[in-house]
Amino acid sequence: MINRFILNETSYHGIGAINSIADEAKTRRFKKAFVCSDPDLIKFNVTKKVLDVLDKNELAYEVYSKIKPNPTIENVQTGVESFKASGADYIIAIGGGSSMDTAKAIGIIVKNPEFADVRSLEGTANTKNKSIPIIAVPTTAGTAAETTINYVITDAEKNRKMVCVDPHDIPVIAIIDPDMMSSMPKGLTAATGMDALTHAIEGYTTAGAWELSDMFHLKAIEIISHSLRGAVNNTQEGREGMALGQYIAGMGFSNVGLGIVHSMAHPLGALYDTPHGIANAIILPTVMEYNAEATGDKYKYIAQAMGVEGTENMSIEEYRKAAVDAVKKLSKDVGIPQNLKDIVKKEDIPFLAQSAYDDACRPGNPKGTSVSDIVGLYESLI
Repeated sequence: MINRFILNETSYHGIGAINSIADEAKTRRFKKAFVCSDPDLIKFNVTKKVLDVLDKNELAYEVYSKIKPNPTIENVQTGVESFKASGADYIIAIGGGSSMDTAKAIGIIVKNPEFADVRSLEGTANTKNKSIPIIAVPTTAGTAAETTINYVITDAEKNRKMVCVDPHDIPVIAIIDPDMMSSMPKGLTAATGMDALTHAIEGYTTAGAWELSDMFHLKAIEIISHSLRGAVNNTQEGREGMALGQYIAGMGFSNVGLGIVHSMAHPLGALYDTPHGIANAIILPTVMEYNAEATGDKYKYIAQAMGVEGTENMSIEEYRKAAVDAVKKLSKDVGIPQNLKDIVKKEDIPFLAQSAYDDACRPGNPKGTSVSDIVGLYESLI
């Protein structure tokens, strides 16, 4: 079997890393940036931190902010036209997954105009050209879109999310600056942090996992589980840990895939506009229980990475339960709801389950599943 691994050309880590944007832009002889960032980040002057770097270095840019929390086909189409009119030759994506996913879709379509129909990008699209160069600056410690080959766009007409996987979309540069994440409110920090933990655990147990990806995922589980509580309380150590942990998780899962936690979370975002991290966090422990029998001894190492002691003396059933319980406790400690009662309507479950089954992440689940299995998982959470 041949395993492929794709990472950024360059990444910068640490407080003040955004200042490296100017050096990279000059070295690569970029002329004008198309800055993708959502309205709230602009309103609260988070985007301004990067714009100040560009202004200080007399680097031209144009800002595009028509981006929703779950970006839509329309957001992408409008962005493509705005990019073409701007005269820009590279993109700076500032924000969470929404800004970076929008930027990826724009960059791919501009360079591959035969995929102008955004729906044609779903799954693994056979694009020929690399995206417009993207410098990705995350402001949340969760999605790791700055280092993945994935992006997700919402088809609002069909109430579904499209998972797109394309090696040509990976940002050429990732800027992981914890200071860009310091203004995140507690709720968003908790949600995006649990999203990162989900990436690490699903990536570790997915059908495509292997030794190299396992190395990244176990370390990510360790860092995230030790950092998230501090990050929610806005400690510098916690913020720095989460910035690194979520990035390491992204390095892994981008290359091996995920599972049905994400498959089940995506329809909730499309139908109810549920924040992706919240959906993942609620679903994760239940799916871990469902998948346990198909994971070998991996839950022992998940439990160890999360700080559980005595796993070497536990039975298989005990350490599997310990891993799930550790996830539940972390989720509860950071204020995540424990079920979907306030989100899911029972009459929507058949649609949600079919959408989850059709999702691109589902085949990576370590345990085979069916629509009826997924119905049962949703029903157990309401």
